[in-house]
Amino acid sequence: MKWKLTARYLFSVLIIVCIVVFVNMLVLFGVLYYQQSNGNENLSSETGETFTRQFSRYMSINNGQPIISDEGIEALRTFGGWVQVLDKNGNVVADALSPEDAPTHYSPIELVHKYKYMDDQKTTYFISQFDEYSYLLGVKNSVEQRIVLMFNGPSFLSYASKAFIGMTIADLIIAILIGLLFSTIITKPVSHMINRISQLKERNFSVQKMKRQGIFKPVFSNLNAVSETLLSHEEERAKLEKMREEWVSNVSHDLKTPLASIQGFAELLREQNVTESERIDYAEVIERKSIYMKELLDDFNLTMRLRNQEMPLNREDTRLESFVRELVIDVLNDSQSNNCTISFNSNAPNLKWNIDQHLMKRAILNFIHNAITHNDSDVQINVSLTPKGITIEDNGKGISEHDIEQIFDRYYRGTNTDHIHGTGLGLAISRDIIEAHGGTVALTSEAGSGTKIEIRMNAEIDSQAN
Repeated sequence: MKWKLTARYLFSVLIIVCIVVFVNMLVLFGVLYYQQSNGNENLSSETGETFTRQFSRYMSINNGQPIISDEGIEALRTFGGWVQVLDKNGNVVADALSPEDAPTHYSPIELVHKYKYMDDQKTTYFISQFDEYSYLLGVKNSVEQRIVLMFNGPSFLSYASKAFIGMTIADLIIAILIGLLFSTIITKPVSHMINRISQLKERNFSVQKMKRQGIFKPVFSNLNAVSETLLSHEEERAKLEKMREEWVSNVSHDLKTPLASIQGFAELLREQNVTESERIDYAEVIERKSIYMKELLDDFNLTMRLRNQEMPLNREDTRLESFVRELVIDVLNDSQSNNCTISFNSNAPNLKWNIDQHLMKRAILNFIHNAITHNDSDVQINVSLTPKGITIEDNGKGISEHDIEQIFDRYYRGTNTDHIHGTGLGLAISRDIIEAHGGTVALTSEAGSGTKIEIRMNAEIDSQAN
């Protein structure tokens, strides 16, 4: 994968180099062709060539002799030049502003040299024609310089083609070297990222570190964070799956007992010699076991709906003191709590919560019944209401540190519940109900020192009546 990415990167770099070279050559040939086609027409009137060609307008013939007008002399002075008019034999027949040491006769070869090259005084010469005369215009220290090039067309094309090939090869070599350097820096982390993603796909969530992360450091940091998150979710999923299997096993065991009772007593009801009192007793057992099974299935359905946040809440403003007091009274009237002591205290008579009364009653009763069921018969339970919320505290057996960590997990049953019927969903349901209202549950306990449960609501739910 690494070399595949490197090859693609190098290929892209080479294509870019070839395109750049090709475009540069097109621009160069285009400029040369444009200049060849348009000549010097695009030069301004301030250039020496243009000024020289246009200078003939300042000249005239008088009595067979060329004359330079005053306007021409002023134009020469402004341009910084001088002029000499020559006849066919190269003799100077008229001049204006020419140096004192300027020659009075020019041979053809001297004119050629004057035009092609600058003299020792750094004078640039321009030549043009007027009527049957020619004139030589010189500009000392001119910013314009004439460069004469001589070349053989075929040789130039051959040299240019070789230069183009050499430049292209050199550019490609440089591009390959630079591409290899940068591809190592870029493609190695990219290849590593692709491998990491493939590992995540294969459920390998191990956190890995790479040297020289460069600009991809945030990406590797996020990949490691994703690995840690997925690993945590995988562990949680495995833990939940294990508890689910244990819960299914426990529920299956719990269902077998009432089903066996229902089946057995149903068979007894078929007997002809069953008395009326026995028939009533058998029917009561069947009814009780059926109710237990229904409650078990209802708990399962409720916890699934709470987990998927599909449970609608029928909220209404509720004064907590009377609401909790009635719950405690209902528990005291239950035969299961005959031997335990339950007390209720309140110092927040005006505290109101906007709650679903049915579900909140279920949550609080679960906590109270849990304290009754998992402790000795003489346990003391105190339910108190404060401006901060509801507290349920007992002086029972307490909960071990190992069980506290998982006490609110679905399907979990503590180590001290082997001989107690239950679905393992009660505390999870209570916690989910309170959290669905926007509240929190805090449980503190030590083995042998009792258990304390605190129910709190956030500011939007918790309101103090005036």
